[in-house]
Amino acid sequence: MKTGFIGLGVMGTPMALNLARAGTELVVWNRSPESTQVLRAAGAEVAADIDEVFGRARTVILMLATDAVIDAVLGRGTSDFNARVAGHVVIHMGTTAPEYSKGLEADIRAAGGRYVEAPVSGSRRPAEEAQLIVMLAGEADIVEEIRPLLGPMCRETVVCGGVPNALLMKLAVNIFLITTVTGLAEAAHFAGRQGLDMGLFKAVVDAGQMASGISRIKSGKLVERDFSVQAAITDVLKNSRLVAEAARQAGIASPLLDACHVLYAQTESLGFGREDMAAVVRALEARTDDTKLPSGD
Repeated sequence: MKTGFIGLGVMGTPMALNLARAGTELVVWNRSPESTQVLRAAGAEVAADIDEVFGRARTVILMLATDAVIDAVLGRGTSDFNARVAGHVVIHMGTTAPEYSKGLEADIRAAGGRYVEAPVSGSRRPAEEAQLIVMLAGEADIVEEIRPLLGPMCRETVVCGGVPNALLMKLAVNIFLITTVTGLAEAAHFAGRQGLDMGLFKAVVDAGQMASGISRIKSGKLVERDFSVQAAITDVLKNSRLVAEAARQAGIASPLLDACHVLYAQTESLGFGREDMAAVVRALEARTDDTKLPSGD
């Protein structure tokens, strides 16, 4: 049978395209039908509705933004849920609260389905270049069964154990990502306000021992003031909120993440929620210029 793919957003579209280009027989669906056309051109079949996806695919990949959207797509809490998931493998590749994922797994298994948690580390460019890192959690046999399917989308798959360990791993990695990019933005802001040559700033950062793929991309964005989205401020804010909630629930301190969370909330409040996460520099600029800012959450 074909593989289903639901959710063709900033990340889902290049991920699905890599599957289609690798020869995976895909049937796709998206709430905004315009996003399906590029998949149709790559050889995927476009379903008329969600039920057609589940009717034609045993394995269905979900790359959806929120738990509410996932529940709506699966019909969770309605009579549609059992009919959709029974006898299917549902692969959840988005980022949600770990506890939500744990509950979803229990409901899918109770309905006669199988579940794999498979969040990704990486933004739009790694998705386009099939360089994502996929973290996997679930029952060992089904994880190993679907692991080769995900190969065309990623550079590496890492098995993390049972649900929700993959999402907890994703949140841990996100602390490193968010604090790193925020620190780089603050460094660029400092350099710019000191009147330094920003081209030289980028050259030093790129040549130094802290350089990485993400620092080279984001330093370019900061120097060129190019905030076209790869990972949006609003999405990073959501992810930082998930980290903070998980930390509070476990009694874990997260002071650096908490400080970053406020800055991303302030950047969103300034109207830049759909810009790239490097635009967090706008909150720093507003503070330097003594612009009145909301406190964030």
